[in-house]
Amino acid sequence: MDRDVIIIGGGLVGMTLALALATHGVTSAMVDAADLDATLTAAFDGRASAIASASATMFRAIGLGPLLDERSCPIHRIRVSDGVAARPLVFDALATDGVGGALGFMIENRHLRAGLLAAGRSAPEIALHAPATAVSIDRGAAGVTVTLGDGTILTAPLVVAADGRRSKVRDAAGIAVARWSYPQTAIVTMIEHARPHDHTAFELFYPTGPFAILPMLPSEGGANRSAIVWTVDNPAAPGTLKLGPRALAAEIEKRSGGVLGGVSVIAPAASYPLGYHHAASYVADRLVLVGDAAHGIHPIAGQGLNMGLRDVAALAEVLVDAARLGLDLGAPAVTARYSAWRRLDNSMVGAVTDGLNRLFALPGAVPAAARRLGLAAVERLPALKRRFMAEARGETGDRPKLLVGEAL
Repeated sequence: MDRDVIIIGGGLVGMTLALALATHGVTSAMVDAADLDATLTAAFDGRASAIASASATMFRAIGLGPLLDERSCPIHRIRVSDGVAARPLVFDALATDGVGGALGFMIENRHLRAGLLAAGRSAPEIALHAPATAVSIDRGAAGVTVTLGDGTILTAPLVVAADGRRSKVRDAAGIAVARWSYPQTAIVTMIEHARPHDHTAFELFYPTGPFAILPMLPSEGGANRSAIVWTVDNPAAPGTLKLGPRALAAEIEKRSGGVLGGVSVIAPAASYPLGYHHAASYVADRLVLVGDAAHGIHPIAGQGLNMGLRDVAALAEVLVDAARLGLDLGAPAVTARYSAWRRLDNSMVGAVTDGLNRLFALPGAVPAAARRLGLAAVERLPALKRRFMAEARGETGDRPKLLVGEAL
């Protein structure tokens, strides 16, 4: 089968790329080892994702606006504090002059996957192969040939690795990866709470790591809901996961300072080890890396998925431009444009999140006083607050057209 692009990995980033290309007439073959219907259950991935407003603009541009309108909860403000006692730094999108619109949107991963999969299945430009395994990938001078486990042969000028942080495609290409593990584990769950969240995200920093409360749409019964991402030291993770719902709710209420009133846990707690990784190169001969195959960061600012979505916007623009000019989509000049566009931004975001995590992990009264002084200083500087809000929205730097709602 001849396609313009072969995408290995049908997750959130890979499927978004296929849809962004399909919207502009570029064909793709999507290969994923999983049964994609099985990925739609809460048991597969009970997490929720923060979609920055720029990423949401791209979703609307590729036809997913109704999904966001029906399934996502806007984030209008973010309260950041060093523990529960300190005065918070508040980013309020509704109260800041000259800046409008939500800072982002919270949506359950299963709903996002379902919307992407439904759109992918209805797009004639996308050929889905799942569950299917690429048993061989031959990247030759004239193009790429991928052989699937059932004998199907796919050909294209370019293959895109969107197969996650343990990318087999990246490793098979011999691309080195800088990586380290944090001595931390993220505990993820969902809660109902007595007080409304008022579309506010709370980020409380403790020496063991950040504790985030992220606003979700109400439950079907109308109860207030929020997602929890709680970073704990690795030795404490097993014990935290063994807590029953009532004990876990009590710990969450204590950590949150009771800001949302009484809490009940409504989803099993899951854990995810935390680490950082960054590929030495985003490209090789007729190969491009996107999303977690290229980079992974600490979830301290909720930017991991959005970095991957910015990769998608940039790569889609590069490939659509090349296709219209009749260029070889796998040519080094084409793939190098994508790499140059995305590498600096991803490196900077990774460095900032790593630095913030280390800064807020410093114990003692002096580091705590310095952190609180810094937060108070930002609170008093409106221009600096607007800059941070633009960063949270994904509205800084050399943005691809899809992130600003422009047609390619």
